[in-house]
Formats: sequence, C-alpha cells, structure tokens
Amino acid sequence: MVMLAAPDWLREELVTLAWCWRLARRDGVVVGLTSHDRDLMVSGILYRAAPGMKPSALETSDSLDVATMDIEGAVTSDAIAARDLDAGRWDGAELELFVTDWSAAAALPVTVARGSLGAIERRGPAFAAELQGVTRALDRPVCPATSPSCRAMFGDPACRVDLAPLTHDRRVVAVDGRMATLDAAAPGMAFGELMWMEGANCGLASPVIAVEAAVLHLAEAPAFALTEPVRVRLTEGCDKQLATCRDRFANAANFRGEAHLPGNDLLTRYPGG
Repeated sequence: MVMLAAPDWLREELVTLAWCWRLARRDGVVVGLTSHDRDLMVSGILYRAAPGMKPSALETSDSLDVATMDIEGAVTSDAIAARDLDAGRWDGAELELFVTDWSAAAALPVTVARGSLGAIERRGPAFAAELQGVTRALDRPVCPATSPSCRAMFGDPACRVDLAPLTHDRRVVAVDGRMATLDAAAPGMAFGELMWMEGANCGLASPVIAVEAAVLHLAEAPAFALTEPVRVRLTEGCDKQLATCRDRFANAANFRGEAHLPGNDLLTRYPGG
C-alpha cells in the first residue's frame, strides 16, 4: 500500500490548521463551513466561519469495519437553519471533512473523512449529526430477497420505464392537513410523488398515497404552511404489482419480483384443501 506523505504545512512545529466541512444536500445545495474565525475560500467554494462546529474523535484503519463519526455545531440562519433540519432537507446529505492551511489559500487540503449524514438530533440551538462512512454500503444485502411485488424503484435502470411522459406540472392551490388540492386533475398519481418547485417547501418531495380527482392524499403533511398557490412537479406512480406493470406500462419483461412464486402459506395446506 502506498502511503502519501503529509504536506509541508502539516509537519511544521506550529501549524495554521482549520477544519472544513463541505456538505452537499440532495437538492443540489452545497454549503461550506470552517472552524476558523473568518471565512475561507477553498477550491472555489466559500467556507463560512462556524467556530462552534467540531468533529468527534477520529480513528483511521485499513479494516473494512463500518466507521461512523459524530459532528456537532450550532444552528445558524444562513447556513444550517433549524426549519431545514426539521423538514429533512439535510437527511442523507454528502459530507467531506478536511483540514487546510488557513494562512495559504492555495495549500492542498487533506481529506480526513467522507460519507453521508445519518441520524440528526437537534438540541435547542445546537445539533448533532452522525457521519456514515463509505464502508456503510457493505452492510447492504448481497442479493435481493424474493418478493411478490416489484423490488425496482419506478423509473430506475432496473425498471426502465420512461418517466418523462408521466411527469406533469401543476399548481397546488390549497392544503388541508395531508390533502393537497391541485388546479387541475392529475390521474395516475397513486403511489407517485409530488415535488415542490417553489415556496417554503421548495426542493422537498411528498409521496402520494391516493388521488381523488384534483385532490392528492399525501403520506404526510407539508413541512411548511401554504400561503399562496405554488408550482409543483408530479410524477405518476406504480403499485409494483405484475398486472399493473403489464397492463398499464407494458413492462412485464422488466418486472423485478416473483408474482407466481408460492408463499409460506403453501406449507399449511392439506391435501384436498
């Protein structure tokens, strides 16, 4: 294994070291934070001063054990807002933790850890988040278990259904709890998804569990109240049954399930029953 030598600035008796966090949310928003007492520009990204941000103890090894780390910080209105944490905007965000020389903007940073945010806990004006390392993916099953319904995500490379003709633009004109009223009916939306394109909920997705004409029944109420009609993008859904895959989408060849495989109830049947 080839070991890379530490840069010269990191081997000095007196180091001008700053921790930096690069967070990329699922909606494309990228935020840079640093433990330094002033903002830093690193690789074209502005890292805003957040002295309260700190990682837990780090331990590196060459094993394949799943590694996690905790980071703590203060909730600030211009970086990590409390309402965004509560709405789930930061769930699953990609994070890179590195150290850099704050006295030399051109110094090559040293990556310490990278992964995705796991559980996020808010304690008043502060928050704590778990960083899940890349080896976390090794915990996934090696092969899928059998199931009568389709295991593919609707429209993914395994499903192969083209979602472009199944995507529609509408406006939500009213929200009552988990019911969202559209400006026009949207058939085929059961088990689909509503993506908020503007307003306080912009960037958040809401699963649809049922539809009645122009009223969508959402899995949960929107995180923020609706004050005026807003644009949304609707993607039709699939109930993952073979009959739907065959009759509605003509996609039975890509059905990722075992609809005709006998279940455990076969073992309880008696001859002649």
